[in-house]
Amino acid sequence: MKNLREIFKNKYDLLDEPEVEQLLDYCEQLQDEIVEFKFEKDKNKELAMLDMIREVIKGCNAIEKEQNEHERFGYDPPNYQETISNLKRYILVRCKEERIWL
Repeated sequence: MKNLREIFKNKYDLLDEPEVEQLLDYCEQLQDEIVEFKFEKDKNKELAMLDMIREVIKGCNAIEKEQNEHERFGYDPPNYQETISNLKRYILVRCKEERIWL
């Protein structure tokens, strides 16, 4: 981003004008707001990604538990294909909602 004062490099006398000073102050405020907005936007995506990862781990733990119960007690084996499809669908839907492009 160009330094605002560089715009007036050939007309330094304009920097003393009250309107120009107001404009420069306003531009600096907008730049701060843009930086803050970008940070909040990134942070929200980070939180969404962390939440997704937690959910995926929870799903993996559940399928491991089913596998252990199958081996130990002879219960029905886990349906890995369905589990993988559900996790994939969950990730894709959540990414779409959060505007996270993979």
